[in-house]
This record gives sequence, C-alpha cells and structure tokens, in this order.
Amino acid sequence: MSHDIRSYLAECQRRVDDCLEAMLPIGEGAQSLGQAMRHAVLGGGKRLRPALVIAACEAVGGDRSRAISGACALELVHAYSLVHDDLPAMDDDLERRGKPTVHVAFGEATAILAGDALLTLAFEALAGSMGCDPERLLMGVRELAVCAGHAGLVGGQCLDLAAAGKPCETLGELERIHLGKTAALFRAAAAVGGHLGGASPDQQASLSEYGEALGLAFQHADDILDGEHRHLGEATARRLDELLGRARELAARFGDRGEPLGGLADLVDAYARKGEAQG
Repeated sequence: MSHDIRSYLAECQRRVDDCLEAMLPIGEGAQSLGQAMRHAVLGGGKRLRPALVIAACEAVGGDRSRAISGACALELVHAYSLVHDDLPAMDDDLERRGKPTVHVAFGEATAILAGDALLTLAFEALAGSMGCDPERLLMGVRELAVCAGHAGLVGGQCLDLAAAGKPCETLGELERIHLGKTAALFRAAAAVGGHLGGASPDQQASLSEYGEALGLAFQHADDILDGEHRHLGEATARRLDELLGRARELAARFGDRGEPLGGLADLVDAYARKGEAQG
C-alpha cells in the first residue's frame, strides 16, 4: 500500500477508543443500560468510519483534534445500527465481533434502549465538537441525521428486510440496499469530516462522492469475503474495481493530504482480494 494506512488506523483507533471510553456511561450492575452500551461499542471493530472522518478533515487542512468527537459520533451511530439490526425482529443474530449480541447478553428490551441511547449520544458528541464554525457544525449534524433516518440506515434496513430470503437478481437491486446502509454511513463519515475541517463546496462534493464509493466497495468486498451473492460474482468484481478506481481518483484531488483516503481504498481492495482467494 502506498500509504501506511494500518499505522494510521491504529492511531485513529487509539484516539477514538479513548474518547468513547470517557463518554460512555459506566452504569451499575451487569444488566445496566450503561453496560449494554459499552458492550455494543468497546472491545471490537476496526473503527474505519471514525478514521474516515479524521482523514476527510485532514484532507481539507483541518486539525485532527476538530474531528475526534465527530469520529466518535459516527462509531456510535454504527454501533446503534448493529444493535438494532441484530434484534430478533430484524436479523436475529446471536454473535457480533466474537461475543454475544446485546439482546442475547442483556435482553431485548435493554438492547432496544441501548441502541436508542447510542444514537442520541452520537448527536451529543458531534454537537460538542470544538473549534468548528457553528454553521459548518450544523451542516455536519444534518448530514448525520439524514444518514441515520428514513433516507439512510432505517430505509436501507427496511429494504434489507423486504429482500430477506430472496436473492437480489441484479447488482442494481443489491446496491439499493447497500446505498441505504453501509454506503450511507461512509458517505456521512466523509461529509462530516469535511464540514469539521472547513472544506470548500468542491471539496465537500468530492468527499461525499468518495465516501459513497468507498462504502459501496467495502460492502461488496464484505460480501465477497462472506461468500454472499455469488450469482453476481463477475458483475460485483467489475463494479468493485470501478468504485475503488473512482475513490482513488477523488482521493488524489487532495494531494499529499489525501494519502490516507487513498490508503483506505487500498485497504478495501486488499480485503476484497482476501475474499476472492478464499472463495
């Protein structure tokens, strides 16, 4: 990889994990709401979305310190979405990141409340970002709200539930779901980072497009690794190359400051190749 993205990710993860540890409630008792929230967030995950917030902020000349709270906000929204997606009424998953899902460990009612609390904490975290222009911060809050709502994660989950048990017949049908879920959150991460860093309108548009392309590519790579949608294999591989190529082009617009963005595209590429080798 052209950029030492793994070291960059490790540093971002350390900074974000320290911040999340401080902001999450500790709670009392093994079955408390605070413990359920911490179970959902801490001790797992690559923190790709927070790293994208930071990389986007830095790509437009912003200081990393401006982006940390926003980076935590994206991880909290991601964690909330996983808690609710795992519920018996949704995907009914029993394990997440090598440990019991929140509803298994704490009960369904507490899991629902923990997801709600993580979502609202995300907006508290983002609104508390320091050193940012208030108008740009407001725009970042709106980006996150759109991502989390009916036009993003919630709508995408509805499409996913409607398609359950039925293979998507076309790549376009599959990407409608991915655009509402994975790609929406990646797009929001890049857009929020741009707003926190003070991006120009052109830079903001490039970052949003980059985030969406990277998010779609990441989900296609994840599908390849999991062996899903094999009937779309050749079309998916071509589309993955197209998306990663576009993400790299957009990252290059930011010169040396955009190297971490290019590194993230390389990382997703490597992730996909690992899946292809296993398949």
